[in-house]
Amino acid sequence: MTASPAFCAHLVDLMAAFGPVSVRRMFGGAGLYHDGAMFALVFDDTLYFKVDDRNRPDFEAAGMGAFTYEGDSGPVAMSFYQAPPDVMEDAELMRDWVRRAYEAALGAKAAKARAKSAANPRRKPRIEAGRAPKRRR
Repeated sequence: MTASPAFCAHLVDLMAAFGPVSVRRMFGGAGLYHDGAMFALVFDDTLYFKVDDRNRPDFEAAGMGAFTYEGDSGPVAMSFYQAPPDVMEDAELMRDWVRRAYEAALGAKAAKARAKSAANPRRKPRIEAGRAPKRRR
């Protein structure tokens, strides 16, 4: 089973208090995005939120586990945890969990950008306003 359009539409409605959410189909499931950041995924009509060290304890306290898939050398756990059942029934509670997942997604996106920048030391220098770059001779 995949992410059904009806389930995804229900989630978008439930998350409306947080802000605009878009759905993109991917790998038999769907990604949920806000302002270009993927903060959740849907697989088999189950919602999984992005986690980091700040919000992971909330999921673990609720007894929720990580999204896993079968890789070449066994199960692979991703940084997405299943949403607790009570979140699926309460728009106000959903807004809070979405906000924390979105913050985790932004943190992961920033870390990825920093790593990419560090891996490319030949980046063009930043030019400050009012100053011309030094010319090489």
